[in-house]
Amino acid sequence: QVQLVESGGGLVQPGGSLRLSCAASLSIFSRRSMGWYRQAPGKQRELVARITSTMSAYYADSVKGRFTISRDNAKNTVYLQMNSLKPEDTAVYYCNVYPLGIGPYWGQGTQVTVSS
Repeated sequence: QVQLVESGGGLVQPGGSLRLSCAASLSIFSRRSMGWYRQAPGKQRELVARITSTMSAYYADSVKGRFTISRDNAKNTVYLQMNSLKPEDTAVYYCNVYPLGIGPYWGQGTQVTVSS
């Protein structure tokens, strides 16, 4: 059964931190690169970070130095530590495989709102 369950979002002030988690079914997670994506209102979904099965990580320029992606292969879970959050980081955050296939399945996502 395909499953992606994101959690950890919330409301945070600028400069604050959040840690997102994504529990994935083994069929999705096993030996695959995973990514965190986000979609802000009125904008297309974009990739913010990805990590290979061997722990190599890559980041969008907009989050480099502030976000850290990690994964626990034993738990089929991927994490996104977000520090120094900015209002422009406000979005619904999703995890999924990287690269995406045709017609990918998406979980419900987790809302991150950065506002004072």
